[in-house]
Amino acid sequence: MSTSFSDLGVPARLEARLAQQGITSPFPIQAATIPDALAGRDVCGRAPTGSGKTIAFGIAVVATSGGSAPRRPRALVLVPTRELAAQVQGELALLAGDHGRRSIAVYGGTAYGASRRALDRGVDVVVACPGRLEDLLTQGALSLRDVRTVVIDEADRMADMGFLPSVRRLLDQTSPERQVLLFSATIGREVESIIARYQRDPVRHDVVADESSVGEVSHVFWRAERSERVHLTARLVSQHGRAVVFCRTRRGADRLARQLGAAGVSAVAIHGDRTQAQRERALAAFAHGRASALVATDVAARGIHVDDLPCVVHFDPPTDATDYLHRSGRTGRAGKTGTVVSLVTDEDHSAVRGMQRTLGLSQGLDAPDGPSTATVTTTLSARPPGGSTGGRPPGARRNGRAGGGSRGADRHPQGHNAQPRGGQRRKGGRPPQRRAS
Repeated sequence: MSTSFSDLGVPARLEARLAQQGITSPFPIQAATIPDALAGRDVCGRAPTGSGKTIAFGIAVVATSGGSAPRRPRALVLVPTRELAAQVQGELALLAGDHGRRSIAVYGGTAYGASRRALDRGVDVVVACPGRLEDLLTQGALSLRDVRTVVIDEADRMADMGFLPSVRRLLDQTSPERQVLLFSATIGREVESIIARYQRDPVRHDVVADESSVGEVSHVFWRAERSERVHLTARLVSQHGRAVVFCRTRRGADRLARQLGAAGVSAVAIHGDRTQAQRERALAAFAHGRASALVATDVAARGIHVDDLPCVVHFDPPTDATDYLHRSGRTGRAGKTGTVVSLVTDEDHSAVRGMQRTLGLSQGLDAPDGPSTATVTTTLSARPPGGSTGGRPPGARRNGRAGGGSRGADRHPQGHNAQPRGGQRRKGGRPPQRRAS
């Protein structure tokens, strides 16, 4: 017998809101973490990208936040990117419905005035990138003293982008009685330091998603000359209908979008040099089918959520296994299948081979028109399975098909001052950081 949201203690009004969106049964990370979150426990949840973490923490945030005074929010959700801030705030608004839970998203590239006016009226939940939130605090636009629920979403990406010093400063300004919910696809040493300092006896949930939450994904690695990558990318976009394509640099993303357009593939680019309005227009064009390819840099990887995305193309393959996970996690969500294709030049081959080994993917490269040695997975981990340096991750198998996955059967989509140990706060100067926007 399947577990229902009411079995987890979800209030009836929120369960009804989920049902209106076609969400009637929880995914594994939700079933594991919601009871502890609603009970007020600190929670540390690790689960793959696209496994339903936003609803997992969103239910606790919406259920416990309300009645905020002007400029004194009761809940804070910290995220690394603008796109993710907008996505999370949108999901919280849908979840809250008409029950008086007011939320705003705060991030760079937008006018301060709108945020200040909303805070003056009073909001219950602030979803924010750390840098813009610190700016508003410096301006006196709000206080975090009444924040009793803090969510740190995509904590590993926060660490990757150098935002953890800002996160620490913000947490230090919240209520000493706060509850901290931390969610991440991977948990490394820097994230562990946040857990040790700011969570009290956290309940840890390390969840491997099942087929109902993360679909099968084919991972294909093609040997490609630099001069043929644009043609291969255009072919893949045409074959799958639409795709997110990742480039290493902002200039490269703009150039590829133009080249794909010249090849007859409608494409838009998104990266850190674009204004927020330009980024939103590009995402809207892709989401609504006006563009077939969304060309992005790594900074946008975590914030891009498009339902039923069939394909991800690594035009410039990442050399880091965690970056590969974050990029590739745009497809294979909510039980759907997907295809990830990496275009590997001779100069990239050595680094890609090491990444394949770390992830337990089939090593070697295929010819674009030859037989495929793709690995089909339901989950991937940046840690070698069983401590080995090779082999396949749990849920992975070899696939003899040529590069390209099938479209999956439809499933219901989902969508997103504690003292440190020893009683002493850390002292010392602030380490260098990047500004969150």
